[in-house]
Amino acid sequence: MKSLFKTVFIITGFAIITRLLGFIFRIYLSRMLGAEALGLYQVSLSVFMVLLTIITSGLPLVISKLSAKFFTKKDSESEGKLVSASLIISLISSLILIAVVLIFKNLFSLLFTDDRCYPILVVMLPAVLFSGVYNVFRGAMWGRSNYFGYCITELFEQIVRITLCIFMLTFGFLSLSPSMSAALSLSIACFFSMILSVVLYFLYGGRLKKPGKIYKEVLKTSTPITAVRFLSSLVQPIIALIIPARLIACGYTTAQAMSIYGIAIGMTMPLLFIPITLVGSLSTALIPELSASVCTDDTKNINSKITSSLIFTLFIAFLMVPLFIGAGENIGQFFFGNVTSGALLSSSAWIAVPMAVTTITSSMLNALGMEVKSFINYLVGSVFLFVSIWFLPALIGIKSLIVGMGLCVTATSVLNILMIKRKLKIKLGIVKPLCLMAIFSLPTSALTFFVTNLLEGVLPLFFNLAVSCSLGAIMFVLLCGIFNLINFKGMFVEVKKLRFKKLSFKKKK
Repeated sequence: MKSLFKTVFIITGFAIITRLLGFIFRIYLSRMLGAEALGLYQVSLSVFMVLLTIITSGLPLVISKLSAKFFTKKDSESEGKLVSASLIISLISSLILIAVVLIFKNLFSLLFTDDRCYPILVVMLPAVLFSGVYNVFRGAMWGRSNYFGYCITELFEQIVRITLCIFMLTFGFLSLSPSMSAALSLSIACFFSMILSVVLYFLYGGRLKKPGKIYKEVLKTSTPITAVRFLSSLVQPIIALIIPARLIACGYTTAQAMSIYGIAIGMTMPLLFIPITLVGSLSTALIPELSASVCTDDTKNINSKITSSLIFTLFIAFLMVPLFIGAGENIGQFFFGNVTSGALLSSSAWIAVPMAVTTITSSMLNALGMEVKSFINYLVGSVFLFVSIWFLPALIGIKSLIVGMGLCVTATSVLNILMIKRKLKIKLGIVKPLCLMAIFSLPTSALTFFVTNLLEGVLPLFFNLAVSCSLGAIMFVLLCGIFNLINFKGMFVEVKKLRFKKLSFKKKK
C-alpha cells in the first residue's frame, strides 16, 4: 500500500497542477466565450471526444500492460516491436476517422442542432492524429512506470493550450470566432505534446523495432477494450444532441438551449469533477498494482487495496459535497460570474459521490479483466439517464440532466461494487464509512451555508468562500477523525519516520 500511495502522490501532484490549470482555463474560457459560444464548443467537443476514445482508449492500456511485462523481462526487442505496431495501428485508425468526418460532412452536420458546430469539429480533427501518436508513447512510459514522463506530457499540453488560446482570443488571431480559436489551440497543443512524448520515450531508452507478427496480439487485446469504451463514450454526444433538442421542444429558443447547456456542462460539471482528480490518480496507479496482485493470487493484498481505495474515494468525494451544497451559489458567482451555475452545483453536489465511486470501481474491474461487464453496468445506469433527459425537461428543465446523471452513476457504482465482491469473494467493509460520511455531510453543509450567509456583504466574495469552505472542510475532517475514519495517528507516525530518516541522513553526511 505504501508503494501504491507513493505512486498516487506523484501522479496526484501533477494531476492537481494540470487540473487546476485546466479549471482556471475553463473559467477564463467561459467568461470569454459566453454561455452560448461555450455551448457550441462543448457540443463539438463531445463528438471529438468520441473520435479520441476510439484512438486512445484500448491501445494505451494494452501497451502499458505488455510494455511492463517486456520491460520486467528486459526484452527491449519485443517492447520496440510493440510500440512500432501500436504506432502504425494508431496512425491508420486516426486517418480513417478523419476521412470519415470529412467525407460524411452532411451526416455530421445533421447530428448537430446548430450548423456552427461542424466547422469547430473540423478544426479539432488534427488533434485526433496527434493524440493517437502521443498516447502510444505515453502508454509505453506508463508500462515502464515512468510516471514523470507520463504526467509531464499532459501538463505540457495544458500549458501550451492555455497560452495559445489566451493569445488567440486576446489578439483576434486570424479573425477566428472564440469557439474556433479554442478548437485550434487544442489541435496545436496536441501537436507539441506529441513531439514531447516522442522525445521523452527515446530519451528514457525506448526504441522502435520492426513490428513483425505482434500486430495480431495488439489488435486482439485492444479491440474489445476500444469497443467497450467507444460505446460508453457515445453517451456524451447523445446527451449533447438530446438535451438542447428537448429544451427547444419545451419552448426554449436555440440560443437559450445552448446557453443553459453550456452553463451545465461547461461551468457546473467541471466543479463536480474536482474529486475525480484525486480519484483518477488513484485509478491510474491502482490498475498495474491490482493486476500484479491478481496474478500472484494475493487475496489479502487485493482486499486491502480495494477497501482502502474505496474509503479514500468516499472521503474525497464527501469532503467536497457539503462545500458545494452550502456555498454553491457563491462558488458559481466567484468562478464563472454566473449564479445559475452555482445553483445547479448546489442541487447536483450529491452526484460527486457515486461519480467518484464509479470511476474507481470501473478501474478495479478493468484491472480484473472485466471491462465488458463494467460496460454492461454502465449501460444499465445509462437507461435511467436517457429516460430522464427525454421525459423530464418539460418538468424540471436542465435539472433533468442532473437527475439522470445521478441515477446513472449511482446504479453503475452499486453494480460495480456487487460485481467486485462476487468476483473476489471478499468483504469490503465500506457500508459503515459511507453512512457515517453521509451523516457528517449534513451538519457540515449547514455550517458552510450558515457562515456563507453570515459573511454575505461583510467580506469580499473570495474571503467569504475561503472562511466558510475552510470551516466546513475542517469540521468534516475532524468528524471523520473522531470516528476513526481517518488514521491521524498513523499519519503522524509516518511523518516522524520520514523526519527521522532525513535527520539520520544529514548526520551521516
